[in-house]
This record gives sequence, structure tokens and C-alpha cells, in this order.
Amino acid sequence: MKKSVMIGTSDFQTIINNNGYYIDKSLLIKEVVTNKASVLLIPRPRRFGKTLNMTMLRYFFENSILDKSYLFNSLKINEEKEIMELQGKYPVIYLTFKDIKIKNINSFERLIINLVKEMYREHEYLIKSTNLNNYEKEDLNKYLSGKFDFIDCMSAIKILSKLLFKHNDEKVIFLIDEYDTPIHSAYKNECYEDVIDFMRGFLGSALKDNTYMEKAVITGILRVAKESIFSGLNNLQVSTVIDYFFEDSFGFTEEEVKEILKYYNLEYDINEVRGWYNGYIFGNKVIYNPWSILSFVEKYKRGFVPYWVNTSSNDIIEDLISKGDANLKMSLEDLIQSKTVTKPIREDISLREINENPNNIWSFLLFSGYLKVVNRVQDEYGLSCELKVPNIEVLYLYREIIIKWADKSINSHNFSYMMKCLVNGDIKEFNKIFKDYVIKSMSFFDPSGNESEKVYHAFVLGMLIFLSDSYKVKSNRESGYGRYDIMIIPRERNSKGIVIEFKKFDDEDGSIEEAADNALKQIKDKKYRIELLDEGVTDIIELGIAFKGKDVKMSY
Repeated sequence: MKKSVMIGTSDFQTIINNNGYYIDKSLLIKEVVTNKASVLLIPRPRRFGKTLNMTMLRYFFENSILDKSYLFNSLKINEEKEIMELQGKYPVIYLTFKDIKIKNINSFERLIINLVKEMYREHEYLIKSTNLNNYEKEDLNKYLSGKFDFIDCMSAIKILSKLLFKHNDEKVIFLIDEYDTPIHSAYKNECYEDVIDFMRGFLGSALKDNTYMEKAVITGILRVAKESIFSGLNNLQVSTVIDYFFEDSFGFTEEEVKEILKYYNLEYDINEVRGWYNGYIFGNKVIYNPWSILSFVEKYKRGFVPYWVNTSSNDIIEDLISKGDANLKMSLEDLIQSKTVTKPIREDISLREINENPNNIWSFLLFSGYLKVVNRVQDEYGLSCELKVPNIEVLYLYREIIIKWADKSINSHNFSYMMKCLVNGDIKEFNKIFKDYVIKSMSFFDPSGNESEKVYHAFVLGMLIFLSDSYKVKSNRESGYGRYDIMIIPRERNSKGIVIEFKKFDDEDGSIEEAADNALKQIKDKKYRIELLDEGVTDIIELGIAFKGKDVKMSY
């Protein structure tokens, strides 16, 4: 009987007990044990197996009444005899914040109180411990009964760790999963500072100078600034996607993907699978998106479709990109044309800092799984990374964002009609709709001064989406004796090819009509059409567009 694909099941014991297909990540246990840091923070993108790994660690370390060693009998860790001696040895405090999604500070307080109450009730057996004093049992009873307030939560983990230590005469292992989920939620709902203050105190009291702690493992998406949440932790090791620790512990390697496809008799070309779902690089390892691979295996008759990007809201990503300046939008144009962009990267980025510096968004996109590192340079100015869209699936998300931009500035029907007018050579009708597009989109792209020219280049983004099936859209490429602004190359050679040159007009340059004529003259003089001719395209439209603010003139 074949093992089942238990997608959405993140409990290790449930998968093993129910004959679920499991990619063996048990050597993560050895990495955790042998790592000298007391606190390990391992940020990874969502749906990359963080909770599954954390439950595996729990069942390995926890000194449960029931023997859990059988769960590891057929796994690689079972061959590590010295490590296996630690199985079932430690008291464990396991906390997951993945369901702490809030609308305001009041809902956050209620959810945290419930979280703490459930944490204590998992250790209700302590009430019968002969190793605890009466006053310690009074503290325990307060949390078990729910007769405590939000402020009491601050010290709840440390108090519980002391009680567990006294009962077991063994230090405690903390497993804290998805710690930054409430922080992301608070950022969207304008209670960020309150949540940050609480998490700083809540986790700080548990992890800083806690003599009852053996080791802590924390997962999330972002590091969220060491100086903010993890202030004062001297023995903290952060292992992000650009570090080399735990590089193949989350997500699937190519060998693991080949193994699962072979097991389920899915004879797909690995290049196709790679194009859709691979592309991530953690440390030095090439990693596939596990959620997408498992979804693809389970629903293989659907073929290749985006799975991961549709598993939760992308509101933060869309909001941050839509608020970005023209430089960001032009970099995004490069990315969706499969080019790379080189940007400074900060590993300790926090959400509140993203809007302070336009470059901060690249760190957020990288660590959230929306970009991958192609190359990195570390110098006296910090870390810079060459970045690229990881795969086709993530490219779909960027395309959806661009379509929404188009809808904000001109409804999609009119935008599509405008594009048809352009490629069919109806420049008068195109000109009329384009002017309306400019009036509406100028305020959206928020141009200023010399940046305004980039607004018109951002027009390429819309073209890339609406024309991508039938045309190749290029910008800022060399052809003839210069570098054109936009070129639209038909995939069918009997269709029209188009070259567009933009000119920013100043009053001292004469009239705006003359500026449009000069843009057209540049296309002719620089022989930009040569690339189209080399592609076998002979029916060519040359279009000069001059602009000043929202005033636009065309010459063709």
C-alpha cells in the first residue's frame, strides 16, 4: 500500500502513524544538539515545513509518559546512537503562534491569554508533583484555572520552565513556532508597537539568563531585528536563508523531489518541475518549495499551477510594492523579464523599517520567499545580493500585482483595448486612451522631478502582462546605434513590431510637439528597428512620445 500525501498535516507523529509520505529531515535533530548556541532562530518562508520540523523535535526530546522512540526507528537519526540517547530526556515547552492572527490589541490579549492557559494545561500533571512547594503550586493553579491577566503572561514561560525543572531535575527545551505571525498581523492592523512590546517581554523573560533552559529553537519568517525582539541574548544564532546552517532541513532538495516523483510514478521532466517550483537557494543548497511539490503530486492531473502563492493573503507584499517608488517598479520590470537586480540586504530587517528606506523591501521579499539569491557580495558597506524571481509560480504573483495596478489606473477592459489599438496600428485611438491612463497613473506612481520619466517606463509593466502571450516586450536594450526605451516583438513574424522612445520635455526645448518629433527622429537616426528586422519583422511602427507632467504628445 502506497504512503499517502498528507498535505496540510504538520504534526510529525500523525504522518508517521498514518503511513504518510515523509521526507526524512531527522538529522535536523543532530544539528540542533551539536550547535553550541543556546538559542537558535531559524527563519524560513511560510509553508516550508517549519511546524512539521518543530513537532518532530518535540516528539524526540519530550519526556512523555508514552514512549515515542518508535517514531524514529526508520529514520536517519536512528543511526546516530549518541544522539538517540537524548530521545525522551527533556521537559519541553512547545508554543506555536501560527493561529495568533489579530484585528486589534484586544483580540491579541485574549488570544495570548488562551495560549498561555493551554500551555500550562499541557503540564497539568505538575499539580501532583512532590518536588514543588505549595506556593509554586499556587502559581501553577493560577495559570491552570485561567485566573490571570495579560500582564501575568509576561513571566508565564519562565515560571513554567522553573516548575518543570524542579519536577524533572532536567533543564527545559523551548520550541517556539511561527513567533512572528502576530507581528505580521499587527503590522496590517495598526497595533504593531503594542505587539512588539509584548513579544519582547514575553520571549525575553523566557530566553534571557534563564538558568532552567537547556536550549531554545524558534522559527518564523523574518528575524524581526535582533535589537528589538531578542535584545540582550548573547548566545543567539540566527540562520536565515542566506546562511549555511540548516540549509537542507527545510524544503526539498532535488534528489528528494526526484524520489517522491518516482515513488508516485509521475514521470514528469524534472526541468518542468524545477521551472515551476524550484529556484530557492538556502545557503549553498538548491531547494524546492515543499508545499507546491506535495500539492502537485496530490493533484497531478491538474498539471502545473501555482499552489504556494495562493495559500494565504499576499496583502503585505502587494501593499509594500504598490507604495514603492518608481525605482522599485522598474526593478520589478527587470525581475519579471527574468533579469536579476542587485540590492543591499539586511538580515535584521523589521516590518516598521521597510517604509523608512525603499531598499528595505528587497530584504523582506527575499526572506519571505518571493526572491532568491543568485550571488552575494560582502564588503565594508554591508551585504549586497543579486536577486531573481525564484520560479514560475512566484512570477504569477508579481503578474497579479501588476494587473491590479492597471486596474487602479485604468480598468482592465480599456487597458486591453488600448493594447490592441497599439499592436494593430490604430495610434490615434491608442493616443486617446493612453492620455487618460497617464492622467490617472501619474498620481499612482507618484513621480517627482527627474523621476517622472520612469513613470512612462512603468507602462512597460502592463505591456509585459497583457502582451506576453503573443509578444516579447523589451526595454532599455541596445539595437542599431543606441539603446531604445521599449520594443514589442511579435512572436508571429507577420504581425506588427513596435519601437517606442520617450522624451521628457522642458520648456527651453521648444514645444512638446517638437519633442515628440525628436523622439521619433532618434528612433530613425539610431536605427533601433534593426533588432526587429533581425527577428524577421518588417511591418514596424515607430512611436515617439513626449511628456511633461501629465501632458503627452505622440509622433509616429
